[in-house]
Parts: sequence; C-alpha cells; structure tokens
Amino acid sequence: MIQKGKPLQKFKLEHWVITAIVLLSLFLRLYRISDYMTFLGDEGRDALVWLRMLHGKFTLIGPQTSIGNMYLGPLYYYLMFPFYVLLGTAGPSIGVALFAGATTYLLWFFSKEWFSKETGFLAAFFYAISPVAIELSRSSWNPNVMPFFSLMIVWGIWQFWQKNNYIWLAIEGILLSFAIQSHYLGLLLIPLVGIFWFFKLLELVKKKEKNLKQFLLLSIFLVLLFILLTLVPLIWFDFRHNFINSKAFYKFFSERQTTVNLKPYKALPEIWPLWKMLITRLVAGKNETFGFLISLILPIFGIFVWVFKRPKMLALKLVLAWVGIGILGMGLYKQHIYDHYFGFLFPAVFIILAIILSSLEKFKIYGKVLSLIFFLTVAFLSIEANPLKDKPNFQMKHTREISQKIILESGGKPFNLGMIAKQNYDAGYRYFLEKMGYKAVEIDPQRSQETITEQLFVVCEEEKCSPTTHPQAEIANFGWSKIEKEWQFPWGVKLYKLVHNVERSK
Repeated sequence: MIQKGKPLQKFKLEHWVITAIVLLSLFLRLYRISDYMTFLGDEGRDALVWLRMLHGKFTLIGPQTSIGNMYLGPLYYYLMFPFYVLLGTAGPSIGVALFAGATTYLLWFFSKEWFSKETGFLAAFFYAISPVAIELSRSSWNPNVMPFFSLMIVWGIWQFWQKNNYIWLAIEGILLSFAIQSHYLGLLLIPLVGIFWFFKLLELVKKKEKNLKQFLLLSIFLVLLFILLTLVPLIWFDFRHNFINSKAFYKFFSERQTTVNLKPYKALPEIWPLWKMLITRLVAGKNETFGFLISLILPIFGIFVWVFKRPKMLALKLVLAWVGIGILGMGLYKQHIYDHYFGFLFPAVFIILAIILSSLEKFKIYGKVLSLIFFLTVAFLSIEANPLKDKPNFQMKHTREISQKIILESGGKPFNLGMIAKQNYDAGYRYFLEKMGYKAVEIDPQRSQETITEQLFVVCEEEKCSPTTHPQAEIANFGWSKIEKEWQFPWGVKLYKLVHNVERSK
C-alpha cells in the first residue's frame, strides 16, 4: 500500500507546485489590472472595434502596424471579443493575462516532456516573474498573445516531427495564422515549421512509409487553413479599399534600405547584440551589467552542459532552431527593436535558461552551488524590476473621467474632439464617448458644413498647449476659435472647450 501511494504523493506535489507557479503568474498580471493596464490610443481603437462588433459591425481587418500603412488580420479582435462581451472594457486585458497564465502552465507541461520536470518548473517560474513578460501580458494589445501561439506552434512541430501525430499539421495552419495576425514577426515561425516539415518528409520518403499520403494531405490542409484565415480577409478588404494593404507590403519590401535586408549574411553581426538585448530585457530585469554577464555565461554553461550531460538532443535541436532562426530573422530588420518584437522567442529563452540550471544542478556540489547562485540572481533581478512596484497609471479611469466631463459640458449638443499629445491620439476618448451614447462628430473637410459643430473639446496631454492655433487636423479644421472654458485635472491633463471666434473670422 505504501509503494502504491508514493507515485500519488509525487503527482500531488508536482500538481501543487505548478498550480502555485500559475497562480503567481496570474496574480502578477491580474492584480488591479484595470488600474495598471495601458489604455491609450491603440487600446481605444481596439475597444471601438469591439464596441461596434457588439452592435453588429464586424471587421475584416486587424490593427494597423507601426510601419507603413500595413494592417494585420482580424483574428485578435475575434479572439478577445468574448472577453469584452463578458467583462467590459478591461475584459480583453484580462483575456491576455489568462493567455499568459496558460503559457506558464504549458511551459511546464511541454518542457517536462521534452526534458525534465525540473526544467519545466524552472521555465514556468522564470516566465511567471519576468518583468517584461508581466508588463506585456496585463494589457490588451495584439502582440501580447504571441508567446502562447509560438509555444503552441513549436509543440505542434514536435507532434508531427517526433510523435507522428499528423493532425497537428492542420492545426499548425490555424496557429500560424493567429501568430502572424498577432504580429508580423510571427512570419519567422514559418521557416521553423518548414524546416522540420521537410526533415519529416525526407524521413517518410526514405523509409517508404505508408502514412506519407496522410502527411501530404494534412500538409495541404495546413496551407489551405493558413490562407483561409490569414489571406482571405485581407484580400477581401483590399478589394474594397483600393488594395491599400498590398501596396503597403510592396513598398515595405521594395524600399528595403530603411526596413529589412534580404541578404542573410548581413544578420550575422547582429546575433550577439540581439542575444544580449533579449537576455537583458527578459531575464536580467533590464539591468545592462547583469544582462551582459548572463548573456555571456549562458552560452558557456550551455556548451558545458551539452558536452557533459547531453540533455535530450532532439528537443534541444528544436528549441535551438527556434532561437537561432528567430534571432537571424530579426537581424535582418533595420529599425528599432522593441520588447514585444521578441514575443515569439519568450518561451524559448526561459526553456534554455531552465535546461542549463536543471542540468548544472545534476553535477556535484560545485554545479549545485552555481545553479543556486544563477537561480537566485535571476530571481532577484526579476523581483527587483517587478512592474507592480510602480504606481498604477489609472489610464482607463482618467480617460473615462475626462470623457464624462466632456459629455457634461457639451450640454447634450453635438461636439467635435481634438487632442494634443506627443505619443497618443484620441481613440480612447472617442471610445468612452461613443460607449456612453455621445459620439464625437468627426470633421470631414469635404462636408465641413455638416460635420463642424458649434463646440470643440481639446484634450491636452502636453505641458504647454495653444489649442486655438495648433495644427492638429481636427483643431485646424474647426476654424477660427477661442477658449470658452478650460479645466486642469490632478494628473496633469488639461481640457479646453473651444467655440467659434466669429469676430476673428470676419
């Protein structure tokens, strides 16, 4: 009876440990999420889409990218729409946090099969406490679900490559579509899938396996599902909007001097800077000194572990290919690299870190000490930079309060809206105004008589503002104006009510 009970006890301990890690991950992301979440122009734009979907206006296009006039596909909007319906404005942010909790669990589950339970626990724990991973998974933004989908894609590769579970080929088409519609850097996952698909094809052809036909048939489904979910909505949108997205894609790749370099060898000098950047931001809490040291030590320890401990090689090849292709691909990109660009590599970094620490721990006392020091250092750096130590930004609350003030001061009459800000635009305010039934009238220069109202509200997020002379389109198109009222809010934002300056216009 005791012998039979031991496996059950081990299972229970393992279950409680991963439950604790997932709960920690969720707490760090969900704690006061409506106070901490980002709610600026992009978030307001997305909220407007969900609000209009709620009233029956569905979309064929996703968010606009930061480069050119390119648009992503709409899958992110449909993925988060149920959270909006059930939980309101903060719902999609809660949805992103829940996806991060699922990613934490899957890191443990997949790493346990690929390597060991210890590797799984460490990978999940480091992802749970990583400051950048926390910051990017407690606000609604399309790139923030990328770690979940990239991890699932790599699991899918393992399934068809090593487990002969070919139904995952069709699933890969769906997952790739979600990843690419989260951020176009998801395109770098296509060559990763393609390489291991090719290896599997060669193996089946060489062995003259009977299930080669099934493999090829489901590969066709991969392509068809990917096209259906990714390209069809964009093509349909382009037909209706003068091929705006196709033209932007062409411009992006034809004017490569400022965007991408299609010569792979040009990425080689960028490998070390990108690796150091990735580790510094993700593992070292953005501490440049420790980031440099950990970036240097990890490959050294990795080679040592490779030579003496030989972790499960097939899974290791998959993870290393994931990181290698990702960094090489990013090395071809010429513009600034932001934290969320690395989203498709997040899980891989924590798996590699976990492999090294769990392997070092298997050596004698020196290895155990090194592993413990490394673990405590990374944990300390992550906790030290935890974003919950900062005060909440209350961005959603402040946007809603100013919108309520505009409604009150408008007197129930139509109004226009403008905004003066360096790194924001007025979609957040337009969302709350429309949600509360007081949609701001957008000025159309072609129909100025119909769209210019008697009052213009200007939100100013800069220290100094001249709302009557500012060149922002909505303000300039309102015409000659004067300030009738102004309000100063405690968090530094000003609100102006402008009316037409009849004397000046004469």
